[in-house]
Amino acid sequence: MLPVQITIRDISISPALETHIRKRAEKLNRFYDRISSCRVVVELPQKHKHQGKLYNVRIDITVPGKELVVTRKCDEDVYVAIRDAFDAIVRQLEEHSRKRHGRIKTHTDVMHGHVARMNTKEGYGFIEGVDGNEYYFSITNVSYPKFAQLCIGDAVEYIAETLNDGRQAQHVIKERHNNHVIEAL
Repeated sequence: MLPVQITIRDISISPALETHIRKRAEKLNRFYDRISSCRVVVELPQKHKHQGKLYNVRIDITVPGKELVVTRKCDEDVYVAIRDAFDAIVRQLEEHSRKRHGRIKTHTDVMHGHVARMNTKEGYGFIEGVDGNEYYFSITNVSYPKFAQLCIGDAVEYIAETLNDGRQAQHVIKERHNNHVIEAL
């Protein structure tokens, strides 16, 4: 079991919040099985009169020969700040694992498709590629515009990656079509 140290500053700790953090931390072993420690700090550094409460989340993970650190600052929802920080540390763990095992990412050609389905509430969707395959993408895979600005049917370009749990679209960008009007002479 992964040793997890949780520090909460300037926030009243609830059992639900601590349980949520521990569950997220326990899942990290799926991405890299040699984690020796995990420290999570959640804080409310200062109160902003106009913006409301802004939470910071910092995650420090120790793996053999390296320390991975993520800091996500200023989110109004503590659970969103925690999610974003854990998503970022997962990406670092995956990259570290690829490097340790000699599987350096090689970017293949940019692929094209369209957004086939979206679950905006959960922050993910699927792209139907011109190759006929379906590719999962999440809020963290969208480069432009923001995830919330994508709609079903939008033409997108992306880099396809095959992971253990299926096909995934990375660096999703909505295509801009240049509409030229051709006048008949």
